[in-house]
Amino acid sequence: MKKIIKTPNAPLPIGPYNQAVLSRNTLYISGQLPMNPKTGKLVATGIKDATRQVMKNIEAILTEADLSFNNVVKASIFIADMNDFGDINTVYGEFFNEATAPARETVQVAKLPLGVAVEISMIAVIEK
Repeated sequence: MKKIIKTPNAPLPIGPYNQAVLSRNTLYISGQLPMNPKTGKLVATGIKDATRQVMKNIEAILTEADLSFNNVVKASIFIADMNDFGDINTVYGEFFNEATAPARETVQVAKLPLGVAVEISMIAVIEK
């Protein structure tokens, strides 16, 4: 059985999907954009600020599910320009302990929703 995870502290979906779905002991977090959930506006003050907003959105979803970044086992990062990799990686690293960081891939894509520069999705597990 699946449980839909929804919080007003992360942006509402822009399509027919949910912020996250909990199935058994696994939380699947949809790709998050650099959108401020309070204003509904995209963060457009640079790639570091955009990445930080994405990570805060993910953190809000994890918190709603009573989890944290320590529960994340897999991350997928989609970026519009590989030249932003270093800045994205720096901000992303602020949210994880390097020794226990999740598996991850980072790929450059042709275009992201709403013309953003970064989108991140994650999978987290509940440790029993």
